Amino acid sequence: MDPFKNRQWVIILIIISVGIIFSLRLFYIQVINHDWSKRASQISSKSENIQPPRGFIYDRNNKLLVGAETVYDIYILPISIRENDTLKICELFNFSKSDLYEILDNSSNGFNVPYKPSVFIKSMTQFEHAKISPYLGQIPAIFAKSKIDRGYPHSIASHLLGYIRRIDDAQFKKTQASKDFFYTKNDFIGITGLEKQYELLLRGKRGNINYLKDYAGNNLETINKTPPEPGYSLKTTIDIELQVLGEKLMSNKIGSIVAIEPSSGEVLAMISAPNYDPSLLTGKFFSKQFKILKQNDSLKPLINRPVYNDKYRPGSIFKLVQALIALDDEVITPNTRFTCNKNIIGCHNHEPPSNLVKAIKNSCNPYFFQVYKRLIIKDNSKNTFQSSREGLRTWEKNIKTFGFGNTLGIDLPEEKSGFIPNVEFYDKWYGKKRWAFSTIYSNSIGEGEIGVSPIQMANLAAIIANRGFYYTPHVIKDIKDNNILKPFQEKHNTCVDEKYFDVIVSAMNEVVNNGTGKKAKIDSIEVCGKTGTVENKTFNDHSVFISFAPMNNPAIAIAVYVEYGTWGSKWAAPIASLMMERYIKGSLSEKSIKKANKISEAVILNQNTQF
Repeated sequence: MDPFKNRQWVIILIIISVGIIFSLRLFYIQVINHDWSKRASQISSKSENIQPPRGFIYDRNNKLLVGAETVYDIYILPISIRENDTLKICELFNFSKSDLYEILDNSSNGFNVPYKPSVFIKSMTQFEHAKISPYLGQIPAIFAKSKIDRGYPHSIASHLLGYIRRIDDAQFKKTQASKDFFYTKNDFIGITGLEKQYELLLRGKRGNINYLKDYAGNNLETINKTPPEPGYSLKTTIDIELQVLGEKLMSNKIGSIVAIEPSSGEVLAMISAPNYDPSLLTGKFFSKQFKILKQNDSLKPLINRPVYNDKYRPGSIFKLVQALIALDDEVITPNTRFTCNKNIIGCHNHEPPSNLVKAIKNSCNPYFFQVYKRLIIKDNSKNTFQSSREGLRTWEKNIKTFGFGNTLGIDLPEEKSGFIPNVEFYDKWYGKKRWAFSTIYSNSIGEGEIGVSPIQMANLAAIIANRGFYYTPHVIKDIKDNNILKPFQEKHNTCVDEKYFDVIVSAMNEVVNNGTGKKAKIDSIEVCGKTGTVENKTFNDHSVFISFAPMNNPAIAIAVYVEYGTWGSKWAAPIASLMMERYIKGSLSEKSIKKANKISEAVILNQNTQF
């Protein structure tokens, strides 16, 4: 037998086996597995998402608060740079040669390749683009692409509106994990304010466009295009004119103003001071400007004080709540009389508090010391520790029906709850059976451990204006999904019967007409208000005022908090008066305009702060 004949068959079998293997592999690649067909498609075609225009934001009268502004990204295509273009580019953009070489290096390394354009200047303004656009056509390697950024025609309400910025890695991963695949790593997302709260509506829906492309990845032909759906625009409850006035009045000050329509809970104005121009946090200087604002520790201009600062002590405005609960609990009557005994707690000189109206009118501290004592210590047969525990539990439950100690549910992010001290808190602080009324009496006048936010103070004014109920304060008036508005249409009742509110309303009217709030008077309008002076040991006391007007059928309820403003009557009361006059009458009198200018020029800041 020829030994080479067997070898021949071995070789033939090897060739047949290799052929079968290759055939099976080709069959798998072309028929069973689609990865390679997709890859082939990717090489010859390209699909791009189209970012939808973001929704606009309007005030209650359809005046634009947040719109759109065209900006330009400038691209460079390194492979297309000609010999003489280097000098032209340097002159056009005021670059040095080393600057340009660095840009070219960045455009040709990493994720970038020299035959694909990449951005080297982001968010150039229309004015800046207009200056260079005549020369761009002379340099084939340089071109501009327009895009839409946020625009602010009035430069107001920065905290309320919020801002957007490019999505970071943590946010991107979070959206992906929640199966929200809307964003790419170059997209913008709402970070604060309404921009964050209503992101899903404002952002719209993506479109896409498919291209044929060449070997270098350049687009050759559009195959099909699905246009994006623009984001839904929001109509807010804000009155732009009132907002402008409020921000003017709080110039050079720290604090807040919140104005609410009592009959609906709609927020008419929300001022956090100091504020900033919202256009600072747009465009190519976003990072630089944000860093400057963030580093201003003394003023904290990025904080939305009306909802975020919940450690404000309410001061004497809290006496109104104490009085209402005491009336409903029948531990006092409108005619109850207490002596203004300054030995138990400090007070200023005023007429004797012979009834509740006079006590509120003159803000008598000893009077409300006794009111609070009757609320806390109801059963003298028990020891004072046990009686105080039981009284405080009931007091806490009743106080919370006024919206204190919990978030109200306003449609803004980062709302805080404030704090109403309770039995558990004092047990932890002092120890069980180691505290009683004598330990916690400072709560009687809104001091002590009580903490509230300005939105809660304004809501208190709305509750009294409504004679016992409130609607959750909210900032959106009209929105695509009406289900969002339903919680804001639900009436919330306090624990106090409606009949007890009339005496408090009369007392608040007396405060403005003949008491500590005279600076809140408005010609031809009956105003109801209450001043508050909050103790501050490091500098001046804080100036607080809550109010509503007109006395009957109130159109506006307001809270003003001016940090370091000394007395409630000095700054907060006149500021509230001007805001109410502007909203109710539609304009300010000549006398009020002069007062507004004087207030806006006043500098009331922490002693260590330079503004």
